[in-house]
Order: sequence, then C-alpha cells, then structure tokens
Amino acid sequence: MKKSWVLSIIMSFVLLGGVFAPAGSYAAAADDSTTTYSEDEYYEVDTSADEPELTADEEDFLNYLDQLDSASVYEEKAFNALGGGFYITSSNRKSVFLKLTNTAIPNYTKYVSKLKLIKPQNAELQKIHANLIKGSYTQLEGFQLAKKAVSKTTVNSTVLKQANAKIDTGKKNIEKFHKEISAYANKLGYDF
Repeated sequence: MKKSWVLSIIMSFVLLGGVFAPAGSYAAAADDSTTTYSEDEYYEVDTSADEPELTADEEDFLNYLDQLDSASVYEEKAFNALGGGFYITSSNRKSVFLKLTNTAIPNYTKYVSKLKLIKPQNAELQKIHANLIKGSYTQLEGFQLAKKAVSKTTVNSTVLKQANAKIDTGKKNIEKFHKEISAYANKLGYDF
C-alpha cells in the first residue's frame, strides 16, 4: 500500500469528525507498477523497488486502518439517519425517536461491536484504539438516553441533558483518538 492512500484514510477520519469513509481506490493502492508511454514505445516501469519494505508497526497500522474502514459503514449509516445531529422539539420528537430506534442505535451498536473486535498488535496502537472504543461506547449510551428522553409524548429534558452530556464526553474521547492516531501516523512517516 502506498503512503498517500494511508494519508487519505487518516485525513478522512479527521475531516469527518468521527464519520469514517472509504478514501481511495484499492486497486490503485495495490498496483506496484507504473505504465509509461513514450512516443512509439510502450513499456512498463517497475516501481516496487522504490518503495521500502513495511515494518511490523506500519503493517499493523495499515491493517488497523482497513479494519476501521470496514466498521465505519455502520457508523456512517447511524449518523446519516440522524442528519448530522438532531435538535429535538415536541413536533419532531416522534421522528427523532423512530430514527434512533430503527436506524441510528442499531447501526451504531454494530459499529461499536466491530470496534471491540479490532485487536491491534502494537501496544501504542491498542492504547489509541481504546480511546475510540471508549468514546464510541459513550456516544452510544448518549443515543440510548436520547431515545429514552423522546420515548414519551413529552420530551424529558432532564434525560435529554444527560444524553447530550454523554454524547459530548464521547466526542471528546473520539477527538483525542484523532489527535493520537495522527501523531502515531506521523511517527511512522505518514505526513499530513
């Protein structure tokens, strides 16, 4: 895999603020050669010798990013259902409840479950990943509290405040993850 592909994945984490998205062509990342056309000649230039061998840490990091990418499908579905956030009023309470119940919470639960299955080999990466799990799980708890707050005919503002506090706490842990994963990538030589 090329460093630019890894860089695009990491930047998408940072730019989307917790919503991971696929960031490139896997076919292009797997290609080890470059085809060049010169006037009447067609020849292939092997660039695989130009790329250094990956260290164990780099390989673990790239595998980690691949696993995050596959889990992010569920996170994306959850956040798309909520429309980038939700402002709850008595008129949209039922709609928010249905979005949380039918799409957001089930998909975010799958996302958190997939995160828990990811086991990086590197101890530093494990510590960084723990912040993502902690933040995502805390946000899930916040979504469940928000669902409880809007489950009755009137919005329970006390429970809703608790939900917002949980979501904010989770967001802080996820932001910490983003900073640490960026620093870790820089340490491995992947510039942003």
